[in-house]
Amino acid sequence: MVAVHKPAHDIILKPVVSEKSYALSDRGQYTFVVAKDANKVQIKQAIEEIFKVKVISVNTLNRAGKRVRTRYGYGQRDSQKRAIVTVAEGQSIDIFGN
Repeated sequence: MVAVHKPAHDIILKPVVSEKSYALSDRGQYTFVVAKDANKVQIKQAIEEIFKVKVISVNTLNRAGKRVRTRYGYGQRDSQKRAIVTVAEGQSIDIFGN
């Protein structure tokens, strides 16, 4: 089987900015929305390439889209795959671009 290499920005879609993810950044953990077909190794390589940090671990989770009611009936929000990335001690990722 041949490995298919995707560009790093096709794997890491966007950071998650919420109270919970912001609190995790104090411990060196950052949350990102990633491509649904990305695995932990691809996510680790993409983060290291984009942000130039050493990644210690990657935890992934799949979030199912909620069923929502609209005036036209029922629909569903998009499902997401998220990655919680832990970086090495003393390193950080500047999500807000300061």
